[in-house]
Amino acid sequence: MQKPLIIVNALIVNEGQVFRGSVKVAGGKIEQIIKYAAAVTDYVEDGYRVIDAGGKYLLPGVIDCHVHFREPGLSHKADMATESRAALAGGITSFMEMPNTIPQATTLALMEDKYRLASEKSLANYSFFLGASNDNIDEIIHADPQMICGLKVFFGASTGNMLVDKLSVLEDIFRLSPLPVAAHCEDESIIRVNSGAMLEKYGDDVPVEMHPHIRSAEACYLSSGLAVSLAKKYNTRLHITHVSTRRELNLLGNQLPLAQKRITAEACTHYLWFCTEDYARLGTKIKVNPAIKSADDRAALLQGLLDGHLDIISTDHAPHLLAEKAQSYFKAPSGTPMVQHSLPAMIEIFRKHNINIELLVDKMCHGPAMCFNVQLRGFIREGFFADLVIVDMDDEWTVSSSNIISKCGWSPWEGHSFRSKVTHTFVNGNLVYENGRFDGSSKGMRLIFNR
Repeated sequence: MQKPLIIVNALIVNEGQVFRGSVKVAGGKIEQIIKYAAAVTDYVEDGYRVIDAGGKYLLPGVIDCHVHFREPGLSHKADMATESRAALAGGITSFMEMPNTIPQATTLALMEDKYRLASEKSLANYSFFLGASNDNIDEIIHADPQMICGLKVFFGASTGNMLVDKLSVLEDIFRLSPLPVAAHCEDESIIRVNSGAMLEKYGDDVPVEMHPHIRSAEACYLSSGLAVSLAKKYNTRLHITHVSTRRELNLLGNQLPLAQKRITAEACTHYLWFCTEDYARLGTKIKVNPAIKSADDRAALLQGLLDGHLDIISTDHAPHLLAEKAQSYFKAPSGTPMVQHSLPAMIEIFRKHNINIELLVDKMCHGPAMCFNVQLRGFIREGFFADLVIVDMDDEWTVSSSNIISKCGWSPWEGHSFRSKVTHTFVNGNLVYENGRFDGSSKGMRLIFNR
């Protein structure tokens, strides 16, 4: 039996409040939230393990709704064991993984293979998106919305033959899907024209600085507009992934509370941190799809989080080997590792702009749980699973190859010093990460959805 525990002397951040208190955990769930001081000796006598937060912040576990953990088929880059550990070190207790593995997860049987792998290897909680294609509508309509986080539709050819480019198929998907539709929105026809122009101008030596011109703001806006129009036509539950431009925000509403929205959207950490000025320094390390764009777009995305046009923050964690990223522009794959450093990076961004930590928790913990209807997670509430994170806001550390956990072994933040550090991560009441050490004796759970 799991020994009950109590986390004492914490600054608890939850549902728009920050208060001193303790959290009692038993049977993997939050048993009691005690405001202010708890009589610790009473719990010691009752057999509780006491963990002193030392006045640090206690947050709900981060839920990352957009990752690529590369297994099966691409495990030379990453796998569920390594990336779930990197996630835990970054305060992420639950993840939702995308279907562009090998084989691509476009059938329910292949989905179950991924769930089996995760049950054996992942220390974090997990769910997987079913991938849409031009010919798998029969699989889509039989998906169980309580057991699968969503359906991923690639409007752009970010992932090869998973591009859904037939309007009739898109109409069927938006009309019939029992799952929320998560859309990668870039117009392929525009990208092809732009790519051809750059090839003609530069040959094989296209500078990476041209990436946001090839995968342009126009390509994003046109594709996002199509997704929004289809969602409105069929009243589809649509989630637009990794919004990267100011202009796309005009397609999104902010009048309704998140729980009532039918169309939602996410910001990703790298679009909030980097901009076109960083290509000269980092090159293909920050080549991602959609492309990182201007400083003006970056500022607009942060404002979109503040005013409610953007509902959640995710990572689009997508590791590749450095040797792969070192290739020429068209050969270098798109994607960058994010899960270990996203929370410290976002804390730094919010501090810089004097934004309170309550909003950060709303966008990284509460919002994802509400957006995808995750059952009993994303909040510090009695009866909810004890997915919890302790963060020291004043423990400066520097990202280096020696402390990167992701299997790819690198980060665009190498050499950068973060002021905040995750010290403890609890998953289902188990202390799975503590000051650089992992306890792999318990595995994460499959996420369930209230739909």
